[in-house]
Amino acid sequence: MARMTDQRRRLVLASASPARLGLLRQAGFAPEVIVSGVDEDALSAPSPAELALVLAEAKAVAVAARPETAGALVIGCDSVLELDGEALGKPVDAEEATFRWKSMRGRAGVLRTGHCLIDTTTGRRASRTASTTVRFGTPSDTEIAAYVASGEPLHVAGAFTLDGRSAPFVDSIDGDHGTVIGLSLPLLRELLAEHGVSVTDLWA
Repeated sequence: MARMTDQRRRLVLASASPARLGLLRQAGFAPEVIVSGVDEDALSAPSPAELALVLAEAKAVAVAARPETAGALVIGCDSVLELDGEALGKPVDAEEATFRWKSMRGRAGVLRTGHCLIDTTTGRRASRTASTTVRFGTPSDTEIAAYVASGEPLHVAGAFTLDGRSAPFVDSIDGDHGTVIGLSLPLLRELLAEHGVSVTDLWA
């Protein structure tokens, strides 16, 4: 009889995000990481939710096309913060990060994270966007300046994250916290189920 380890499907994360990798590892997965190299600035969509999905699909498709992912399940994700109907990704520089935080404080935005799961064996894909409302606190100008100087907001969508230095500046969220960090585990479970795969089949 073949052992479970021989039957387990490979899971490939099409993202360089250490936060997404950390979420998957904490949930019992042992994903391989292959960065897509997709030019995110070259893509657009009519709404923030659609943009998050377009970006996620582009990443997953690019990685699924590589020969080394044959037989694997490839998950691509991308996040944007929706504020006043605008999609906010990673700020381009410290000045923009500072402006963003001064605009966000005391308000609420919606973090949209697109997910695309491709089974390279069948070529089938399942895609969806998860959304979580984020209520920001009111950090002072001095606190914002210190946070921006840390460099963290330049590397994350919306210029903030729940698992880093900006956590004290987020009052509450309404929805899955993983969506804000970059990958919704409950949604991943649903997408895997659409491919006939259980999350427990992928546990390391």
